[in-house]
Amino acid sequence: MDRKRKWELGYGAVLLIFLSYTTSALEVPLDPKVLEGLPQPPTITLQSSKDYIFDPRENIVIHCEAKGKPHPSFSWTRNGTHFEVEKDSKVLMKPGSGTLVIDISGEKAEAYEGTYQCTARNEHGTAVSNNIVIRQSRSPLWSKERNEAVMVLVGVSLVLKCRPPAGLPPPVIFWMDNNFQRLSLDERVSQALNGDLYFSNVLSEDTSSNYICYARFPHTQTIQQKQPISVTVLENSPAGQRRPMFMTPVGSNSTKMVLKGETLELECIAEGLPTPEMSWQKEGGELPGNRMSFHSYNKTLKIVDVNDADGGDYRCTAANSLGSVHHTIKVTVKASPFWVSAPRNLILAPNETGILTCRVGGEPKPHIGWFINGVAIGHAPQDSRRKVEDDTVILSSVQSGSSAVYQCNASNEFGYLMANAFVNVLAEPPRVLTPPNRVYKVITNNLALLHCASFGSPIPTITWFKDSQTSIQNGDPYVIREDGTLEINMAQPLNSGKYTCIATNSFGIRENHVHLEVKEPTRILMQPEYKVVQRGMRAMFQCKVKHDPSLVPTMTWLKDNVELPGDERFVLDTESLTIKDVTNEDEGTYTCIQNTTLDHDSASAMLTVVEKPDPPTDLELSDQKEKSVQLTWISGDEHNSPTQRFLIQYEDLLHQPGVWINLTEVPGTSTTAQLNLSPYVYYAFRVSAQNRVGYSDPSQSSGQYRTTPAAPDVNPSDVQGLGTEPGNLVISWTPLTGFQSNGPGLRYRVEWRQKDVDQEWFSETVANVSQFVISGTPIFAPYEIKVQAQNDYGSAPDPEPTSGYSGEDLPLSAPDNVQVIIHNSTLAEVHWGPVPSSSVRGKLQGYKVYYRQERGRQDTEEEPGQQEQVLTFSGNQSEGRLPGLQPYSLYSLFIRVLNSKGEGPPSPNKTFETPEGVPGPPSFMNVVNPGLDTLTLEWGPPLNNNGRLAGYTLKYHPGNTTSEPGHAKVMTFLANETSIALGNLNSSTLYTFYLSAKTIKGSGPIITEEAFTVVDTRTQPTVDTGKAVASRQVDIATQGWFIGLMCAIALLILVLLIVCFIKRNKGGKYPVKEKEDAHQDPEIQPMKEDDGTFGEYRSIESDTEDHKPLKGSRTPSNGTVRRDESDDSLVDYGEGGDGQFNEDGSFIGQYSGKKERDTHEGNESSEAPSPVNAMNSFV
Repeated sequence: MDRKRKWELGYGAVLLIFLSYTTSALEVPLDPKVLEGLPQPPTITLQSSKDYIFDPRENIVIHCEAKGKPHPSFSWTRNGTHFEVEKDSKVLMKPGSGTLVIDISGEKAEAYEGTYQCTARNEHGTAVSNNIVIRQSRSPLWSKERNEAVMVLVGVSLVLKCRPPAGLPPPVIFWMDNNFQRLSLDERVSQALNGDLYFSNVLSEDTSSNYICYARFPHTQTIQQKQPISVTVLENSPAGQRRPMFMTPVGSNSTKMVLKGETLELECIAEGLPTPEMSWQKEGGELPGNRMSFHSYNKTLKIVDVNDADGGDYRCTAANSLGSVHHTIKVTVKASPFWVSAPRNLILAPNETGILTCRVGGEPKPHIGWFINGVAIGHAPQDSRRKVEDDTVILSSVQSGSSAVYQCNASNEFGYLMANAFVNVLAEPPRVLTPPNRVYKVITNNLALLHCASFGSPIPTITWFKDSQTSIQNGDPYVIREDGTLEINMAQPLNSGKYTCIATNSFGIRENHVHLEVKEPTRILMQPEYKVVQRGMRAMFQCKVKHDPSLVPTMTWLKDNVELPGDERFVLDTESLTIKDVTNEDEGTYTCIQNTTLDHDSASAMLTVVEKPDPPTDLELSDQKEKSVQLTWISGDEHNSPTQRFLIQYEDLLHQPGVWINLTEVPGTSTTAQLNLSPYVYYAFRVSAQNRVGYSDPSQSSGQYRTTPAAPDVNPSDVQGLGTEPGNLVISWTPLTGFQSNGPGLRYRVEWRQKDVDQEWFSETVANVSQFVISGTPIFAPYEIKVQAQNDYGSAPDPEPTSGYSGEDLPLSAPDNVQVIIHNSTLAEVHWGPVPSSSVRGKLQGYKVYYRQERGRQDTEEEPGQQEQVLTFSGNQSEGRLPGLQPYSLYSLFIRVLNSKGEGPPSPNKTFETPEGVPGPPSFMNVVNPGLDTLTLEWGPPLNNNGRLAGYTLKYHPGNTTSEPGHAKVMTFLANETSIALGNLNSSTLYTFYLSAKTIKGSGPIITEEAFTVVDTRTQPTVDTGKAVASRQVDIATQGWFIGLMCAIALLILVLLIVCFIKRNKGGKYPVKEKEDAHQDPEIQPMKEDDGTFGEYRSIESDTEDHKPLKGSRTPSNGTVRRDESDDSLVDYGEGGDGQFNEDGSFIGQYSGKKERDTHEGNESSEAPSPVNAMNSFV
């Protein structure tokens, strides 16, 4: 039973998905390449509407299209009887179709009115269309009638009847005058749904003789008009005001029936004076706000798509100032038949069971009738396997050949529904419709659907395998849907691979292979960030993306969800967008979208363009007072950057025209400021706004505002009293500015008196200057000073006194009791007695100590040219230190007191001596007359002995100054010794010498020197070229023994060259020559030996013997040629000696090797150096 229900309830949906994702009806696939020859009963695919109104000026076209296998044939009935199409020359049925085309030209169209029904049949069943009612559209003329003139009093209600002719379809009604101007409708004048014109109360301007009702017939596009109606409004006895009364509908109650799904229109029109206002409500419920609308100034309520809930009582209310009236409309909702579940096509295998269901709704409840192949099922042949139960037909154990088309007809008094559903009995093996080896690509963690669309009867069973081995069962992560589709809810890379689906039924088995590739998702790793950029600058958005390497990405940028402007300022890079020279129009939201063929990712960021604000405008001065004024302004455009503050500046047009001075700042949220002002200033103000970008341009200046003069508020600053010479006092100050003067006639009152003396204030008024000089004052006397500002309007507040001093003079006395304490040979400390303060005659600055070196203690006479040195000790000190003295010297010093005017007289000279110290370094040290094992050193005494010179200390050792000293030798010398000859030294050796002088206080600084002993010519020294040679090294090339040696070597070489030349000219034979004599045939070539040499012709370079006589030798038994000294003369000392010819023309070089030996051929290091090599080592 479960299997049967699966066929009945689920097969249609399964088949739908398997066969085509774009087909909306249940069907057998008719693709001839896939299912060629598969039978199918007819299915109606196109038919005309049930109610067909035709225009008599055009042909009648009644559609009827159907499909099936084989293709169905068509026939028609008209008014219930067979319509013989072929016998009517005006009627044409389209080939391969049931569509009728009726040519009604020249005929009476009424002859073809009636009810038509199309039948499509093939050998597997018959399908029928709806009953199609064909009617001709009509636009009849208005019946002739005489409209009497209407006369009515002002204020009375009026109805003008239209009564249009009945057309098909009904006409559209409207009112106009004879100038084709539509009548103006309002709360007082309205057109009812039936076309009548209602006046709630008439006015005198309603008088007209041209009230014309028009009817427009849509199908024929014709307009008919009624005879004009004349209305005259009488004003001699106007009607008075009255309560509302309904003109339509009449009475207090009425009813209205509407069909479900249609539009409900309720109308209430009332008369009264004043004109009533209309309102609506539903009793016991609410009006459906989303489907409801009011028209004709609330006189009509319209509800679209009516449902059962819209039934009930609706109350309309008409009200004016005199009262109100109500009318209730009872609405009943009926329904023509509508589908709950239409019967669906069935495809059954033999012996299966199927159910056809025809479920409909309607009010009243529809009657359901079943037909088979267009014949009422009660009149069809009896079939025990078929059972009808009201809206259901049960087919049991169907057999081949029992295919048919069933019709369900549901009807009530408001209409009918009819549907065809075929039952196709098929026995078909499985067919897999999904293309083989299809590749499905999905993104990780996304849904993957692997299709296995199949067809067969019975419905095939679908099974899945992964990689042709693993059987897939329902369960995480796999789900096999009813249609056979394999679902992987969260696909992962491990789900990639080859999948096989197998479709099986009782008639066969089929398989198909598909492939799944799970890709990495596309992700934006670095999203663009919100940017705030100043206009004219550059903005860059980053958008770094990661994607599957096998997918080709494309980056798209949008601005405010549209493409970027075609502007060269927008520069696109692989992972960024750069906007050059940003403008205000560039502001917006920028989105980067990374697309692949499978997925995408996007991210957005806003760009805000800022710039300095616009200058404030409309500066106004208010609340004007003597020393304050209120300034207001209007802010300029902030350009996306809030104003942080306003800067208010002023210009003093009287004292400093053209100079703008900062006055105050106010917060950016304020546009007013209370300004404190100074007297006697001609003000002009301007305002600048500041945001995060900077200051705006200044605003236009305000109007001039002048303050009245007043006495000064402040006195001059920086008042000082200072004498410039003995006996005077200069009083100075910083004058007030014109802004500070507060009025004209600026001047200063200067007051002074001597301090600590019972004395009255002296005063003097001076002009606008900055100093005043008082003469005849005591020397360096303290004074109290005051400077007060005045103008023509008064004086500034009394100032506080300031202290000052009159002029200074030179000190009168010198320090006494000078004492010197010696600390060491270079430092002494001097003490003195301070002078009396009265003798300073000014501000004490300190003491100056003058000292100089008279001579050294070992000198008998004073050294000329010794410079005097001076040390200043600030303040009232009585001691100080004298550093940097010369040891063992005689010094003299004196001291002067110092004030601002200068120095006083010197103290008596005081002499002192410094003790001995260590001497300076010897003045020089030289190495002269180097020998093989001797060196002579000479040096000079120190430039500064710093005492009695006791002698010298010499240390020396082999090696340079960076070498380890080892066992250094130490020698001491008397003071009068300045040279030494050192013996028993190593020849060709570098020595380092250290020399210092000494006194009884110790040794002084050391000087160093390096020198070589002479090279011993009896042995060849090994010289380390990596070490630096001292500047005192002996030049060997100048030695006589070396010159003689070189001459001997040159003579020896000359003798050897002469011997070789003679020997060659005589034709002397070498081992090669002997071999050439033995083989006279030039075509004979020497054979190669096992060791890779050519027998006795082997290179003479292979010899490992070190010393041979000059005489040539015979070839030894091993086949090698021994090297003799004559070879050196030809090869070693010749230029390009590897190509030589004999006197007989033979080429010796081809048998001899190169001079350089291979590393595996002997060892020449044991060979004694030749004289030439020895010479080359010195060159």
